[in-house]
Amino acid sequence: MTKPPDPQTVLAVLQQINRAWLESRPEDILPFLHPQMAMVFPGFGGRTEGAEALIAGFQDFCQNAKVLSYAESDHQADLAGNSAVASFRFEMVYARGGASYRSTGRDLWVFERRGDGWLAVWRTMLDVAEEPAVL
Repeated sequence: MTKPPDPQTVLAVLQQINRAWLESRPEDILPFLHPQMAMVFPGFGGRTEGAEALIAGFQDFCQNAKVLSYAESDHQADLAGNSAVASFRFEMVYARGGASYRSTGRDLWVFERRGDGWLAVWRTMLDVAEEPAVL
C-alpha cells in the first residue's frame, strides 16, 4: 500500500535535484525526471523537451560556471491527487566566462506521483533577475 501524499516528500525530491547539480552531478537527476519532461525558459522565451535535454542544460552550466554562493527560501508545495507544484525562491552568485553574476528568482516545478515517489514533468523559472555581481 502506498503512503498518502505529503508535501515534504515533494520538497525532498527537489532538494535532491538541487544538491545533484550543485555538486556537479547533473546525471544523478535523471531518476527524478519524467522522460518527456519539459522546461519552459524564463519569460516563456523558449523551451526544451525531454529529460536528457534538461540534464544537458545542467551539465553545460556545471562545466562552464562556478557557483560562488547559493541560497533557497520560501519553499512551497501544493498537492492535488497525483500532481504537485513545488517552488522556492533562490539567490545565486556564479562566475562564468571571466565575469560574476547575481541571479535571483523563483524556481517552479510540477511533479507527477508514481507509487511512493515523484517525477518532475515540467519546470520554469519566474521573476528571474540577473545582474553583474560585485565581489
